[in-house]
Amino acid sequence: MTTETKHAAALASLAGKLRQDGFVFGRAAEMAGLLGPDALAGWDGFADSWNTLGMDTYMADGGRYRRRRHAAFSVSAAGARRKAHQPHYQSRDYNALNGGIARWFTPVDEAVANGEVMRTILGRCFDLFDGLTDAAVRPDSWHVETHQFRIEAQPGAVGKPTPEGMHRDGVDWVLVLLVRRENIASGETTIHDLGKAPLGSFTLTDPLDAALVDDNRVYHGVTPVSPLDLARPAYRDVLVVTFRRE
Repeated sequence: MTTETKHAAALASLAGKLRQDGFVFGRAAEMAGLLGPDALAGWDGFADSWNTLGMDTYMADGGRYRRRRHAAFSVSAAGARRKAHQPHYQSRDYNALNGGIARWFTPVDEAVANGEVMRTILGRCFDLFDGLTDAAVRPDSWHVETHQFRIEAQPGAVGKPTPEGMHRDGVDWVLVLLVRRENIASGETTIHDLGKAPLGSFTLTDPLDAALVDDNRVYHGVTPVSPLDLARPAYRDVLVVTFRRE
């Protein structure tokens, strides 16, 4: 099977499940087919960039377990253009814990933002999400935000991937892509419908495992993570990409 055939098959599979259910668990092999060998060749360096994230100092629960970097892009059929660095904002309707203020985070390194891995991820997300959006409301370009997250678990203190609980992000589409999972237990992703009834659950365990959600149709959340071996570092690294109509 050629690279183009693998890409088309993965795109069709993910699109079908996302259209039907409003969410999909993209397994690593399927996501690898979507991204292709050129992007995957740079994966190790991309993953290593999570070692330089800044502390998230906006946690209303007082936690110091989350590190992150942030960048915004305009993404269209012509490609991805990085926007000037800007704050991340969510209303309290979507984030009752940390919303309601403009939060400035350390910017994503330029080499990461412009690298083959990130640009491929943004392009594949565009192919998927733009194609699933009704033509009547499909924008010429999307406002896209990328978040590098590291959730750290300490002895006696869990790390919370979604401290706001079950939530929507106030966007149109969301990708949560696992980058690395080190010495942790749990971290189960749960999906609920708009009436808060459970629809499904799964755990991102392997690099490239992904959750993709239609933010207009479902809530999502992730259970806290705890260390397996108290003597070793414990953390969960993910890339979150959100697409919102401009």
